[in-house]
Amino acid sequence: MKKIIGQVTPEEKDEIQMLFERRNGLNELAKILTADNTELYEKLVKDLGETGAKFQGWWDRMATKYQWESVEGGNWEINFDTCEILLVYPEKGGAL
Repeated sequence: MKKIIGQVTPEEKDEIQMLFERRNGLNELAKILTADNTELYEKLVKDLGETGAKFQGWWDRMATKYQWESVEGGNWEINFDTCEILLVYPEKGGAL
């Protein structure tokens, strides 16, 4: 189930969208890159780690700033078109 729990500014949305796209691009590159090219592989691993940390850091900062609702087993998503933040949670026989 999904529930709208907040909204971020267009600037905040742009920041996470850039990180989201970078992370996805790096993950796609990781699928085709082999460890044979050690230098490139090490750079990819480093970039993946840094981007992942920045991505998680954005969610942590925004959750603190906006005090978003959370539930055990749930996660947040952003709608890039509307800047809305959604709480995604498993359905347990009814709404929260």
